[in-house]
Amino acid sequence: MQLQRWELKYVIPEETALLVREFVRCYLEIDEYGAAQPNLSYAVHNLYLDSDDLKIYWGTINGDKNRYKLRLRFYGDNPNAPIFFEIKRRMNDSILKQRGGVKRFAVESVLRGHHPSPGELVSGDPRQLIAIQQFVQLMIADRATPRAHVSYLREAWISSRDNSVRVTLDRQVDIEPDFTTRFRAAFNIPTRVYGDLTILELKFSGRFPGWFSEMVRALGLRQGSASKYADGVANRGEAEFYTVGSRPPEPLSSPAASERKRERIDRIQNIIHRSVPV
Repeated sequence: MQLQRWELKYVIPEETALLVREFVRCYLEIDEYGAAQPNLSYAVHNLYLDSDDLKIYWGTINGDKNRYKLRLRFYGDNPNAPIFFEIKRRMNDSILKQRGGVKRFAVESVLRGHHPSPGELVSGDPRQLIAIQQFVQLMIADRATPRAHVSYLREAWISSRDNSVRVTLDRQVDIEPDFTTRFRAAFNIPTRVYGDLTILELKFSGRFPGWFSEMVRALGLRQGSASKYADGVANRGEAEFYTVGSRPPEPLSSPAASERKRERIDRIQNIIHRSVPV
């Protein structure tokens, strides 16, 4: 599946997130997965792939205009549940997302570079197979392998008419190095990337909804960057995510790139500290 859209991100404290919820419920509906949960949220797990020198990570740190992430998404430990191969591209200011699901027993074969058979796919939609084929192509070109397990609780609000507008609130963002394909929901010693803060994402295709502007203005929201993978690796320390003995070549980890990384960490820490009551 393929979807081009725009995403605006905000790192906000929980009290603001609750105000966002009350505002958004006037325009959108809680999605079916969160509706049955007492906290309106469900767990999302991503296994991010990267090269030995963390090329994808450094692309985000360096602010490359046209970049992408490779990840495997799953929603729990159920061995019968599918795994979704996802490519998330940033093309200038827009986002292009491709996703294809396979049955869990076929994941290892795909990660070895094989295209799934029709019986291994979750759907017969040809776009899903195309997404997986392109995922494999990028994975092989980058020599990308599993690097990091990232999870969070997602509260998602959607339009009842179409998929042109979507609002998500992601809480409890955790990261931990993971070089395996165990797809376990449990962590060993995770790092809480944004503390108790929430990541608000306003997602839309076409024109920016007028009520988005109204909400941003009324709640005093300040747009910023929030890459769960890149911020998580930077906060935890990229040394834990390299393959043993590898190191990034110039200009990936140049002094300028290291300074940009430090600025990202400082920005997040400043937001966290400002949100803590005195």
